[in-house]
Amino acid sequence: MKKVILAYSGGLDTSCAVQWLKDKGHEVICFIADLGQGEDFERIEKRGLSGGASKVYIKDLRKEFADDFIFPALKAHAIYEGKYLLATALGRPLIAKYLVEVAHKEKASAIAHGCTGKGNDQVRFEVTAQILDSKLEIIAPVRVWEFKSREEEIEYALKKKIPIDVTKKKPYSLDKNLWGVSIESGVLENPWTEPPKDCYQWTNSPEEAPGKPVYLEIELEKGIPKKINGKSYGVLELIDKLCNLGSIHGIGRSDMIENRLVGIKSREIYEAPAGTILYTAHKELEALVLDRELAHYKAGISLKYAELIYYGLWYSKLRRALDKFIEKTQETVSGVVRLKLYKGNCTVVGRKSPYSLYQEKLATYSKGDIFDQKLSEGFIRIFGMPFSRP
Repeated sequence: MKKVILAYSGGLDTSCAVQWLKDKGHEVICFIADLGQGEDFERIEKRGLSGGASKVYIKDLRKEFADDFIFPALKAHAIYEGKYLLATALGRPLIAKYLVEVAHKEKASAIAHGCTGKGNDQVRFEVTAQILDSKLEIIAPVRVWEFKSREEEIEYALKKKIPIDVTKKKPYSLDKNLWGVSIESGVLENPWTEPPKDCYQWTNSPEEAPGKPVYLEIELEKGIPKKINGKSYGVLELIDKLCNLGSIHGIGRSDMIENRLVGIKSREIYEAPAGTILYTAHKELEALVLDRELAHYKAGISLKYAELIYYGLWYSKLRRALDKFIEKTQETVSGVVRLKLYKGNCTVVGRKSPYSLYQEKLATYSKGDIFDQKLSEGFIRIFGMPFSRP
């Protein structure tokens, strides 16, 4: 009997996968990662065992997720295609790391996941596993089993008496962690359809958000958020506080047509209230303290860094090499950014830093201006010389 370590969420796909793998003669051991999704892990553990798993591992990875994955991405300002803050994408290589670790501990010869053949997560799990231990076999039930739709999976789960939290009337595919929520499937597959109110998991709609704005100050040290309104918070408490506050004010919703790695376009709904607030603050502080050439060059690195995360190449040498560059850029990214949250908008209304490159005496058009405007004529002539006809 082949021993298989399954990345288990307790959702529709992985709940069916436990029973399906068992039907194929495998011993299934489930691994559950706590990335801050707020689930009842005891209930999920019972579901896995009742579904046929011989053992269930549960590991709290929230702190490691924030310190070693979320904050490096924040410092890189990694946003895929201008909208996606990569919450799910960041979590997959961490889960895969521990799938490999548990496989070694249990002397298992294979790992498994519940990803589809159309999605990105299959790549993130499998490429990570290949990098960390290429000898492990990878089983992907959803790519090969007999079910052709989520509706058929639901019927299978009901037939096998597998408890699930999805119905045919509300067949959304959800993935949550402390950094955000990913939502797809069902009526969302029509890009012309407005997302139904019930698809959103955290955030108020802007229409239902409070009519009075809230102001807050985010303090960062070397690119890492440390304080809210002058009060220090631990990493998890800080993210949770901003998530709750942002959700109340409708911050962090995205509705995008996304280019998946496998080559198809998909319609994705995301919620990332804490991430939106922190990215906004971080980017604004960088604008204040980074010189023009460094800021412009880093923007290109940010795009590549986001692609590497999205493509499942977290453990690649290129991503690690880019980290060295990014860390250097963060040496002066310390200061305070004041934000205004109001009906879905996160607006910067103030910023300050001891490393600020902004000089009012050069920027002002009022009394006290020390900029010598007469110098600009020569500057323009020299700057335009290569483009002028002889």
